[in-house]
Amino acid sequence: MGTKNKLILALPAYNEAANLPALIESAHRVFTDNELTYEIVVVNDGSTDATAQVLGELAAQYPIHVVEHPENRGLGAAIRTLLPAALDRTLDPDDAVVCMDADNTHDPAYVPQMVEKLWRDGYDIVIASRFCKGSEEVGVPFVRRLMSRGARLLFRLFLDLPEVRDYTCGYRAYRAQLLKQALAKYGDRLITREGFACTDELLVHLSTLTKRVGEIPFVLRYDRKQGRSKLPLFRTILETLRMLIQKD
Repeated sequence: MGTKNKLILALPAYNEAANLPALIESAHRVFTDNELTYEIVVVNDGSTDATAQVLGELAAQYPIHVVEHPENRGLGAAIRTLLPAALDRTLDPDDAVVCMDADNTHDPAYVPQMVEKLWRDGYDIVIASRFCKGSEEVGVPFVRRLMSRGARLLFRLFLDLPEVRDYTCGYRAYRAQLLKQALAKYGDRLITREGFACTDELLVHLSTLTKRVGEIPFVLRYDRKQGRSKLPLFRTILETLRMLIQKD
C-alpha cells in the first residue's frame, strides 16, 4: 500500500492480558505487510490482571505508547484519555486514528482498507460495519444482535448520515483533523457518557462537523474473545436513548 501518512491504532484496555498479544502481533504483521507507518496507543484502564505487564513486554518489541489509569474509570473515561493521546502522536492533519476493541474481536486486517478509504476517497470517518453486504457476526449472542439492529433503526431517525448502516460499532478510522476540530468545538463535552454509549455519542458529535462518513464490510469475531463481555446491554440502551434525546 505505502503512504506518507501515519496510522495511530488506539486501544482502550481493561483486563485484556489474554487478548492483547495476539491482537498486537496481528496488527504489526498487517501494517508491516501493507507498508503503513504506525504507532499504537493503549489506555490501560486500571486493569487488575496482568495487562500492564503484558503491555510492557509488547512495548519492548513494537511501537507502543501506554497511558495508565491508576483505577478503572470506565470506557468513556478511557476514550477521553485515548483520543488526545493518539492525536499527540500524529504528524499531519490527514493522519488516521483507528479505534478498535482490545479483546481480539476486531480483526486488524480491515485497517488498510479503512485508511485507504480515508486517504483515497476523502472520507473523514470510516466504520467497520456489521450491516454491509459481505459482513458477518460470528459467535454473537442473539439478544446482542437484536439490540444492535434496534439501535440501528433508532439512529437512522436521529442522524443524517446517508452512507451509514452501523452506528454503534466502535471499530472506526477517523481523520486526525476531524478529531482535533471536534475537541476544539466540544472540549470536555465531546464525550460525557461513561459507558459503552460513549462511542455512539462521539459519532453524534462528529456528525455535526462532517457528513463524509463511509463504511466497509467486516466480520465481527466474537468467538475469539477470551473472558466475559463487559457490555451491560440494557444500561447501554438507556444511555443511548437519553443521549439521542438530549443531543445538541
